[in-house]
Amino acid sequence: MGFNIAVDGPAGAGKSTIAKLVAKKMNLIYVDTGAMYRAMALYFIKNDVDINNVEAVAKACIGADITLKYEEGVQMVYLNGENVTAFLRTEEVGNAASVTSGVPQVRARLLELQQTLAKNSDCIMDGRDIGTCILPNADVKIYLTASSEVRAKRRYDELVSKGEECDLAKIQEDIEERDFRDMNREVAPLKQAEDAVLVDSSYMSIDEVVERIVGIAESCK
Repeated sequence: MGFNIAVDGPAGAGKSTIAKLVAKKMNLIYVDTGAMYRAMALYFIKNDVDINNVEAVAKACIGADITLKYEEGVQMVYLNGENVTAFLRTEEVGNAASVTSGVPQVRARLLELQQTLAKNSDCIMDGRDIGTCILPNADVKIYLTASSEVRAKRRYDELVSKGEECDLAKIQEDIEERDFRDMNREVAPLKQAEDAVLVDSSYMSIDEVVERIVGIAESCK
């Protein structure tokens, strides 16, 4: 059995950034489940599937084959044989993933791959329901969060650095709406597992968060 770390939390909390750094520091495989859900959402967008039509989403997801590969130490996401890593972080894809990730058939399509990887490898996995649903027996569970104001500012700064025009207030509004959807969806809602350690990164540096999680994980080995 692999040594598994589950990292859950709301959108924009820095889960992916932190999980990648922890993986590197502890020599773990990093599994970005959010990227897999985003790839599925991209599949729906590419194929003009109405993401608000649950039946259509459930039927269409069967045609999506999503795999993870490491190329020169960097994780790449492949959708039906095409490297789509560069297309997964747009607002359109992110919002579509939030809407469709609660569809049972979408979860079932991705769940087997995620659990098999965790069973056979030492890994860290981040998402919305890792500790509560996907890896309920994970050795370490972290609930990583930050205030909506801080998360919106981080996203704003990221977009501005890429030369994109954006509205900070609108970004925060979108984040809060996504939080509500994620926390109130019928299937696997976002919530802190009872045995998860809460880490609020609002006033912590990235290095401080990494050290905190590594310290927790090392104490559990």
